[in-house]
Amino acid sequence: MRITTADITEVCEEHQLYANLIPEHAHILELGCGKAEKTRAIAKDDKVAYLLALETDEIQHAINLARTDLPKVRFALGAAEAIPAADASFDIVMMFKSLHHVPMEKLDLAMGEIHRVLKPGGLAYISEPIFAGEFNEILRLFHDESIVRQAAFAAVEHAVTAGLFDLVEQKFFLSAVCYRDFAQFDENVLRVTHSRHQLTTELLAEVRNKFDRHMTADGAKFLVPIRGDLLRKAA
Repeated sequence: MRITTADITEVCEEHQLYANLIPEHAHILELGCGKAEKTRAIAKDDKVAYLLALETDEIQHAINLARTDLPKVRFALGAAEAIPAADASFDIVMMFKSLHHVPMEKLDLAMGEIHRVLKPGGLAYISEPIFAGEFNEILRLFHDESIVRQAAFAAVEHAVTAGLFDLVEQKFFLSAVCYRDFAQFDENVLRVTHSRHQLTTELLAEVRNKFDRHMTADGAKFLVPIRGDLLRKAA
């Protein structure tokens, strides 16, 4: 397995990578659903029968519970290291850029839990941001995730070498991210409720200055490198 690769050039929408993985009458678990943007996209698939979307942030979870237009989805509080679900109850487990938010000392537990709740032969799709690129250079000013992202990759690699999963495929791609202005970046990144970043006036000015270098008439656009690991629960 590789944590990254040189010269990532393919730009794609992530749903192109996981849409064809969903079987008929699928029971899906999404870990770390956040604002439920991916949840909504997955639930639109006619093949999905049931989707359990877990979130650890109580503030965001309360917002998710107020959604009334996703009849296939059940939102619940829960963490990857202690999944509130029965053994062998899901066809697919999905994590979108959330594994590195699991406490480092609980990453192996999380991979074991994913294995536990998957049906035999079930799939785990785990995408993680690669610690590179212009967007990351802005983030590292106030939130350097190099260590936790390395730990998340190591946990996936360990789960494969330990025989919990077979590696089906690794996909490296660029994901387009756009902010109309710094105010939207501030709301969606700096003020996200699960992290509570505290920036001094001087640091905030430095972050804004670096962000503004990417501003155009159409907003600030970035291509973020992502690694998608597709695993299958070993028989």
